[in-house]
Amino acid sequence: MPVIDATAWTAMLLGLFAIFAAVGSLRKPGIWQTLIKEVEASPALQMISGVAELAAGAAIYLVNPWVPSDLLAIAMRVIGGIMMLEALVVVGFSDIYFHFWLRNLAVFHRGWAVVSLAVGVVLTVAGALHLNTVS
Repeated sequence: MPVIDATAWTAMLLGLFAIFAAVGSLRKPGIWQTLIKEVEASPALQMISGVAELAAGAAIYLVNPWVPSDLLAIAMRVIGGIMMLEALVVVGFSDIYFHFWLRNLAVFHRGWAVVSLAVGVVLTVAGALHLNTVS
């Protein structure tokens, strides 16, 4: 039975998501601001966003082992933990949190998209390399 490298796959999938989110943002400037405004205005979207991020963060956290010699596994576990923490902040402090992001995105729209693109490329490449070295 083949062993699935959860660390490689979670890194690649999260990386691809970040890449395509960045591409969408660069293609349609202001789309992230619109998204944040819509979530900020809707308690239902806040709760759904929080639950979805909590589930995704928990899955990433739980499937990545803490192996001191595996830096990608540690990084993915930390990312999963940060996602869970952010989900709790979204649900508990959405008014403050989304207001912060609306101010940031208004000024640094392209910068955040480029950061997302760079992080996505790093995670995707690191996941692919991890898949090839561990398998």
